[in-house]
Amino acid sequence: MSRRPVRRTARRRPSRRSRKKDEQVALLVAAVVTVGLVAAVVRWLLAHWWLLLLAAVVIVVAGGLWLRQARQRAEWERVRARALRLRIAELDALDHRAFEFAIRDLMRRDGCKAEQLGGAGDNACDVRAVDPAGRVWAIQCKHRRDGDGGAAVGVGVLQQVNGTARQIHGADIAVILTNGRFTSKAIPWGKDHRIHLVDRRVLAEWAAGSRPLWDLLDRIPPPRRPTALS
Repeated sequence: MSRRPVRRTARRRPSRRSRKKDEQVALLVAAVVTVGLVAAVVRWLLAHWWLLLLAAVVIVVAGGLWLRQARQRAEWERVRARALRLRIAELDALDHRAFEFAIRDLMRRDGCKAEQLGGAGDNACDVRAVDPAGRVWAIQCKHRRDGDGGAAVGVGVLQQVNGTARQIHGADIAVILTNGRFTSKAIPWGKDHRIHLVDRRVLAEWAAGSRPLWDLLDRIPPPRRPTALS
């Protein structure tokens, strides 16, 4: 006696309307639970209001201490910058990157806003600064490990600076600075093209003293904005 094949009834998938209704119910339940939790937290806080007061006091005290420490750090940094003095032997001992940061710090000591730019793609400007008179400085640093005994900075470097200092960096004052020396041809070339050359002697006087760099250089352009001394 042969058996008849059993028919399997296909399960009906829930309709789109049914799924949307289930989602709405789930959202409603979640909203009710959330409102209940918020209400419970509010009731608890109202019953324990002194905790809110204590937390506010802690936040105010902590914020005051942080602000005081931040002001102290800023003041210590200003004092350190004003007191910065570097001997030429200390500058000789630096590598070229540390030398650039040292020049940046000396410009900051003199009241400038200065940043170190040296590296790939610096367009012949290792330190860019704005002095208290509003003048923009583009400084190219050439560190020589052997000081005066190292290779002299030649006209080629001056030509690079002459092509970028004003055009790219917007400089009022273009400077090439070295702990070494310049070639005999570079010195007149710099004068003719308004590029200031800071050699080992001038650098030593500036770094170890208290006078700003613009007091040690000739033919510095006038201030862009009025100063206390103008």
